[in-house]
Amino acid sequence: MKFGMIVTPRSGAQWVDAVRAAEKQGYRTILLPDTLYTPSPLPMLAAAAAVTGTVRLRPNVLAAPLRHSAALVREVAALQLLSDGRFELGIGVGRPDAAGEAERLGMPWGSAQGRREQLLEAVAAVRAAVDPTPEIVVAASGPRMLAAAAQIADRIVLATQPGATETEWAEMVRVVRENTDRDIPFTHQLFGIGDRVPFWLEKHLGLTTDGLRDAGAAALLPEDPAEAADLIEYRREKYGIDELVVPDELARDFAPNLHRCDTSAADR
Repeated sequence: MKFGMIVTPRSGAQWVDAVRAAEKQGYRTILLPDTLYTPSPLPMLAAAAAVTGTVRLRPNVLAAPLRHSAALVREVAALQLLSDGRFELGIGVGRPDAAGEAERLGMPWGSAQGRREQLLEAVAAVRAAVDPTPEIVVAASGPRMLAAAAQIADRIVLATQPGATETEWAEMVRVVRENTDRDIPFTHQLFGIGDRVPFWLEKHLGLTTDGLRDAGAAALLPEDPAEAADLIEYRREKYGIDELVVPDELARDFAPNLHRCDTSAADR
């Protein structure tokens, strides 16, 4: 299993301390959202590259329609240079509320098909021009986007709502498998552990662990580390979900799970 941490910058000093701490704890990847209400991820990841040595760096995820492909290539090449090849291109067609962000940025927001074409163009441009080519991590949810991601991604993020069930995950994996003969690995984001969810989920979406549990949310882990580790390993074997992304608010709660999963992997 691989583990990534979504880190929210609050100051320059805090950011440096947080990414160094995540690297020391054993997280493989540092992730940063691409929204207009969080700091721009590419300069923040460039700063992280300068103060770390092994952890990988990924925006989670860039919205392809909000960037021209040529500009994206230039930025990705710079991140690859600064990080000595540790940058990963997390990219997608944009969150449901990204249309408003496109308007604020003065960028056109096309149809769903048009945005998929922009994504394909952006990935092709990066693969053609950036050396070494970064790992391409595509966030996808609907059948058409999953089918497109199956053709271009090195990894696919199951971009579901917090309450999505394991049955829904299984269907998404099935769509990908039907559209490629490559063994593409999957990522999912953790939305809760035991009785704790991140503050933003509770404040902005009104979600609680009871509500997620009632919905059968697959991204809510049990609090018991042994039970959680068994569930994580089961999903790795059954679905190919070999990466779990942890919000920094849940990192302390997840620490026993991180240690146990590492120990279990070593035992195997």
